[in-house]
Amino acid sequence: MQYRRLGQSELVVSELALGSWLTYGGGVPREQAEACVRRAFDAGINFIDTANVYALGAAESFLGEVLQGMPRDRYVLATKVYFPMSPQDQGLSAAQVEKQLDASLRRLRVDHVDLYQCHRYDERTPLEETMAALTRAVAKGKTRYIGFSEWSPEQIRAALALAGARFVSSQPQYSLLWRAPEEEVFPLCAREGIGNIVWSPLGQGVLTGKYRPGHPPPADSRAASETMGGFLQRRLDDRVLAGVQRLRPIASELDLTLSQLALAWVLRRSEVTAAIVGASRPEQVTENAGASGVKLEPSVVERIDRALA
Repeated sequence: MQYRRLGQSELVVSELALGSWLTYGGGVPREQAEACVRRAFDAGINFIDTANVYALGAAESFLGEVLQGMPRDRYVLATKVYFPMSPQDQGLSAAQVEKQLDASLRRLRVDHVDLYQCHRYDERTPLEETMAALTRAVAKGKTRYIGFSEWSPEQIRAALALAGARFVSSQPQYSLLWRAPEEEVFPLCAREGIGNIVWSPLGQGVLTGKYRPGHPPPADSRAASETMGGFLQRRLDDRVLAGVQRLRPIASELDLTLSQLALAWVLRRSEVTAAIVGASRPEQVTENAGASGVKLEPSVVERIDRALA
C-alpha cells in the first residue's frame, strides 16, 4: 500500500480509503462488514470515511464498535455533516455543526475525528457562520482538519478567502465515467494545496465489469439489492456497459482486474490523494488494494479513453 499526504495537512493516508456509504450499518450483514474492516487494515488501508447520515448514524455506530481497541494513531477517521438527520436537524448552521459533530463523536466512540467535512454546500446558512463553527471545532480539538464535498469552484474560493481554519480536502465524485472535477476543481485544489478524496471511483461497481450489456444484474450484486441498488440503476446503460467490457483486454495485458485498472486510472492524477472504495466482501478489499502503486503509461491511458469513447 502506498501513502500520500492529504493537502497541506499532516495527515498521511493510504491511497485507498474504506468507505461506508450504503454498506455498513445496514446494507451488509454485520459479520461481513467486520471482516471487510479487518481486511482493510491487513491490506494497509489506514483511512476510514463515513458520514452522520449513512444509515442515519448506524454506519458511524458500527465503526465505533469495530474500531474499539484499535490504537487511535493507526487510522485516519473522516466523517461529514449536512444532510438531514431529522426534519429539524440538517444543514451547516453553527448549531448544527456543533450538535452533529458531538453526536458523531459519541457514535464513533472517539474524542476527535481527523477530518470533518461539509457533505454539501448549505445555501441557507451564511458561509461565514459555517466556517466560524468549523474553526471553533478545530480549536476545541474535536477535529484536526476540515474539508468539503461537491462544492463549486466559486464556493471553494469564497471559503478560502475567509479567516480561520482552512480546508485541506475536497471530496468530489470522480471516475472513468465521471470526469467533471478535471475542468476546474482539480486545478483549483492543486493551486490551493487541497487534496482530493474521490468517491465512487468504480462508478458504484459498474467499472468492475460484473454488469454485462443485455443481462440482468447478478443476484449477489449491489444493483440487485433492495437496500443498495437504487443509486445504481440509472448507470446500467448498455452502451456504458459495453465500453467497460472493452477494457478487459487492457486490464488483462497489465495483469490487473477491471477494478484495479479503474482505480489506477483515478490514482494516476497528482491531485487525487485517495480513492474511497466500498466493499461488501473482504476479497473485494484485497482486490481493490492491489491497485495501489500501479503506474499507467500514457499509451495505456489513451487506449482506455478510446475503449470508452
